Amino acid sequence: MIMRHVPSIALAALAACLTGCTVGPDYSAPVPGVPDTWSEAIPGSETAPETAWWRGFGDEQLDTLITTALDENIDVRIAVARLAEAEARTTSERAANWPSVDASADASASGDISGDASSSTGAGLGAALAFVPDVFGGRRRQIEQVEATAAARRFDIEDVKRVTAASIAERYIELRRSRARLDLLTTSLELQQQTLDIVRQRAEAGLSADLDVQRAASDLARTRAQRGSLDIAEARSLHDLAILTGAVPGTLGLEPAAETTIPDFADPVAPGVPADLLRRRADLQAAERDLAAASAAIGVATAELYPAFSIPGSITADLGSADRLVGDTVARIGAAVDVPVFDAGRRRVGVDIAEARAEQALLAYRQTLLEAVGEVEDALVSIRAVEARTAELERAVAASEQAFDQLDALYREGLASFIDILDAQRTLIDSRESLLDSQADHALAVIALHRALGAPVDPALNPGGVPDSRS
Repeated sequence: MIMRHVPSIALAALAACLTGCTVGPDYSAPVPGVPDTWSEAIPGSETAPETAWWRGFGDEQLDTLITTALDENIDVRIAVARLAEAEARTTSERAANWPSVDASADASASGDISGDASSSTGAGLGAALAFVPDVFGGRRRQIEQVEATAAARRFDIEDVKRVTAASIAERYIELRRSRARLDLLTTSLELQQQTLDIVRQRAEAGLSADLDVQRAASDLARTRAQRGSLDIAEARSLHDLAILTGAVPGTLGLEPAAETTIPDFADPVAPGVPADLLRRRADLQAAERDLAAASAAIGVATAELYPAFSIPGSITADLGSADRLVGDTVARIGAAVDVPVFDAGRRRVGVDIAEARAEQALLAYRQTLLEAVGEVEDALVSIRAVEARTAELERAVAASEQAFDQLDALYREGLASFIDILDAQRTLIDSRESLLDSQADHALAVIALHRALGAPVDPALNPGGVPDSRS
């Protein structure tokens, strides 16, 4: 049921507009509890890098790929489009604060079709005014909501770039791993072919059993069979890189790097402290802005419980006619109020819904923070563990090479069994492969750490693409 009154309450409505309040909760950002330090510390600098973090690998191909992806990646472009939508909504809501004015014009002519009576003409102009004062602050809360949403979408862009840069780096390391494994495969095949040639010569001379030849040939064939899976891994990495850079899979050509080893991260890692995540992780800042938007939505829903005022007005001018040069001008202004009387609790339930959504947004923010801390801790543990493993594998490779060289010399002299040389060869190949994988895993752990820390893709920008005022 709606009650309407349009006598002389226009002034009262205007006064209410000027002294209006803002219903709903006033938002305050959450203060999450985070530890003072990371549980797993690693040696590193506490100073943020002056260049994009991936340049610590010193790889021009990687730099080019990420630079391209930050402009051409489809997810980045989608995020930019979502920001444009959010900003347009903000402009629309701000415009609703102003009165709307519509103009009209008309012209007419009349006469008797028999020609006995004289004809007459007329013209007029008019304007209609509509203004809805924001007495209880519902529209102000609506503007708060859309502004917070736009800020969240701005942070989303930076977060998508953060994830995209890390994904490019990961797929590139996997590509380099595949190519390094292919290069190592060639070395292993040459080594096994030499062993097979030697055992064949010894078998032909009656110094080795034919079974030894078959074992050597079997090892060679098994190693050669690995090429197929490595070719597949290389192709998949190239296809993934193409998609991430906005290109069609199969069209991205990356020449093998001059160095066949896994790129090593030369710059010191700066993990900082857990509290840094609150300003470095764009997804956390987006979640906080989504929470602010959800809080403002409570005020929007609460304002629906109160009366709504409107001030309509119009002015019309009769421009006269050929037989009457002076026309009439009429102005009207009024006021109206819509008072909610009965809606079976629909508006109150709307407030409950908004409050429940705000609670969801708060929990989502907390979950995002917990996951961010967990990602950093995981990466720090991985870096330390992989570094220790790599050091041991380097010693294992050195020992395996020395053992194989000694056994190879003894076998050629008939002083070692074929089983000994075969075991030494397998151990050497396995150790080299494990070392290569460990080096790649270390690079991936470093990438994961920078992604978890929210390292900026452009240190000259704060999250959200806003220039750093301190620079």
